[in-house]
Amino acid sequence: MTSFISHTTVDCADAYALAKWWGQVLDYVENADDPNLPGHEECPIMKRDGSHTVLFIQVPDAKTVKNRIHFDLRPAAGTRDEELARLIDLGAKPIDDLRKADGSGWMVLADPEGNEFCILRSHDELAVAASRG
Repeated sequence: MTSFISHTTVDCADAYALAKWWGQVLDYVENADDPNLPGHEECPIMKRDGSHTVLFIQVPDAKTVKNRIHFDLRPAAGTRDEELARLIDLGAKPIDDLRKADGSGWMVLADPEGNEFCILRSHDELAVAASRG
């Protein structure tokens, strides 16, 4: 017998605002039968095919230290740096640039509430790097 991850939960100060922001980042949607509204203390968003849910739960505690768990994002299309620019335009804050001259590495960002996440190279970029050997 084993377990599986039902959903990923993110504690936050404003569940509605953070769900809206991450919905744009991930292209996740709300449940049309139970939409998120301002003031809701629990706001889920899900992958369009329903295969993954992120639940934002409003808590009274402010974030005070580095996340112990975080998202590693990979662009669905385009390059890491194109996606990095899009995320910054959406309001992500650069935290640490760990990109290397050879194109490897990643960028650490923070969402509007300071939760860290990383943006990695796309699968296409990895394939090009592998073909160069």
